[in-house]
Amino acid sequence: MLFSYLAHRKACKAKQDERRNRIDQLPAYYKEPIGLRDATILAHPISALVKGVKAGEIDPSDILKAYGKQALCAHAQTNCLTEIMILSAETWAKDCNKKGPLAGVPVSLKDTVAIAGWDSSIGYSAWAGKPMQKDSALVRLLRDAGAVPYVKTNIPITLMSGESWSDLFGRTTNPHKATHTCGGSTGGEAALLALGGSRIGVGTDVAGSVRIPAHCSGVYSIKASVGRFPRTGNSSGIPGQEGVPSVYSPMARTLEDLGTFWKAVMSMAPWQYDYSCIVKPWDNSFWAPREVGGPSMKWGVLWDDEVIAPSPACKRALETVVDVLRQRGYEVVDLHPPSPYEGLKIASQLLIADGGRTALSHISPGESNDTGVEQAVRMASLPAWVRLLYVWYVRYIKRDEIYAGLLDGFHERSVYDYWPLIAQREDYRRRWFEMLQEEKLDFVLTVPNSMPALPHNGMKDGVKAFGYTLLFNLLDYSAGVLPVTHVDASQDELPAGFKPRNSIEKAVYKMYDAKAMHGLPVGVQVVGRRLEEEKVLCGMEIVEDSLASAGVIYKPLNSS
Repeated sequence: MLFSYLAHRKACKAKQDERRNRIDQLPAYYKEPIGLRDATILAHPISALVKGVKAGEIDPSDILKAYGKQALCAHAQTNCLTEIMILSAETWAKDCNKKGPLAGVPVSLKDTVAIAGWDSSIGYSAWAGKPMQKDSALVRLLRDAGAVPYVKTNIPITLMSGESWSDLFGRTTNPHKATHTCGGSTGGEAALLALGGSRIGVGTDVAGSVRIPAHCSGVYSIKASVGRFPRTGNSSGIPGQEGVPSVYSPMARTLEDLGTFWKAVMSMAPWQYDYSCIVKPWDNSFWAPREVGGPSMKWGVLWDDEVIAPSPACKRALETVVDVLRQRGYEVVDLHPPSPYEGLKIASQLLIADGGRTALSHISPGESNDTGVEQAVRMASLPAWVRLLYVWYVRYIKRDEIYAGLLDGFHERSVYDYWPLIAQREDYRRRWFEMLQEEKLDFVLTVPNSMPALPHNGMKDGVKAFGYTLLFNLLDYSAGVLPVTHVDASQDELPAGFKPRNSIEKAVYKMYDAKAMHGLPVGVQVVGRRLEEEKVLCGMEIVEDSLASAGVIYKPLNSS
């Protein structure tokens, strides 16, 4: 045990020294201030960069230099990077496909993404120093499209947290407020994008892992449905977990870039790179109703997930979007769907069906883990009689049926017990489908989370607060997040007399402080049906245009 712990500490030091040395060994121009040429490049949307590269007006190496500089600035501020590939990327930029749909565009990647010759340790010290043998399907597609991978970004160990930290890489902070989290598990990516160190990145999402960081850090994301985006050949802490499948999905600094990137990836026929991708090219038809017939799309609002009511700041952002859509003539109705709480119970039971043993099996003795994950796994590993006694106490003594109902399902399952859970998932999906059909809804609007970014170490209780995102992973719906506003201490104080409905809500609301959170970004979530990513992008565009028409324009962080 002692020798294993010492090996863990040695691996952490070696990995951090390696990262520091890779930065130190970069050519001097990466340490120079952002110049006029760099600033011009950083200001261009990726469509303009691609156009310039194709026309021979912009050199991919110059684009890499600008983004390399800015990425290092973002890392110095937030500790957002894991693998610094910039030196190798200089060769990749020179040799990139200058006629591809992403010609010369630097793309940052979550640490899970496999690139030949580079680690994908995802925070496990035992996996450090073990480089991947070949590029994943996603990386092969990106290279063929002309993109240039150049950095990988920070994550939490196990990937099961809404924060991004590990012993191996340290903690990534929120780019708006260092005392708070950037989100997780694709948090390093969100911090990098918010500070302009990248325009396009790729992460994963199994419970909100691209949407929660987008919400916390003030950037854009869209969670794909299973089969739309390449995912094979990458690293995972829970391989084989398909009850609530993880999906690779893009994030961006602007909505325009998010759409450009999605269209570029679809143009590369991802089904030719990854057996798991379905044959579904880019679908432009969803923009037609906007051009002929006016505001015909119908929106349903999910105001509450029955577990944690949205905080004043998050509710204000949602109300703002509802108001501007109605002003533009869109039909917006309150949603009364199958119980979101029931969905949370099913999804959480599916995710913890192995008792958390797979994710924990890679952790070295003495290696730190997220407190929320530890708490969930501890409950799942209790002897049945102890767990049942505690559930009885919560249900009948504390009279908290919401928390008791969740705890009741936190245990390891046999295959015999697991299959009925899959049947529950499918029946739940059927009921949501029938509700959407009956209501003739185009979109669901809701918050990405009940809270803005939480203070560091908030996941002990915050890990229970993923209901607004995990729901749509369970349903396999396409779901995007865009920033709307910022927490305002003068508007978003908790009303006097607020009484939490259950112990989960009580614990999470203890961390809500409008003054301490002042200035943090707040987003909204736009949800479509399964495989409707293009339609969701259209919906996000409608929301942003409607906000702009009302004078509500989100201002991103300055990138230089």
